[in-house]
Amino acid sequence: MDKKARILIIMVLFLALVLVRAFQDDLFYDPFIEYFRNGYLYGTIPVFSGSKLLLHMIFRYGLNTLISLVIIYVAFQNKDFLVFSVKFYSLAFILLSITFFIILKGELADGYLFAFYVRRFLIHPLFVLILLPAFYYKQLTVKEII
Repeated sequence: MDKKARILIIMVLFLALVLVRAFQDDLFYDPFIEYFRNGYLYGTIPVFSGSKLLLHMIFRYGLNTLISLVIIYVAFQNKDFLVFSVKFYSLAFILLSITFFIILKGELADGYLFAFYVRRFLIHPLFVLILLPAFYYKQLTVKEII
């Protein structure tokens, strides 16, 4: 694939990630948006449906992950990077979602910040911002060795 076409596709995919964020209120059930915006200052955690929250979290994480995986594949066109990313995203979701729901079950007894950051990794595509430079560095170092 031509380099200019790959850059254009990656830009469109990043725009897709922005659109997921822009339409989050319409697409996803998340009673913690307002709570983490400023509600933690005034009250207790909001009432929420655990199963509905988990389902929407899976949907949102999956959507962000799918777009991120396509970005990684288009950027590097390396199946090993893609396989690693799929495993990484899967393991991260399992660990982060279990952690998030354990924190919620404890009703944020130790404060809201840890839950805030765990939730942030679940609902925002931060991992793509970590993996892209890591894979780029890996690609550069492999070329220098050969």
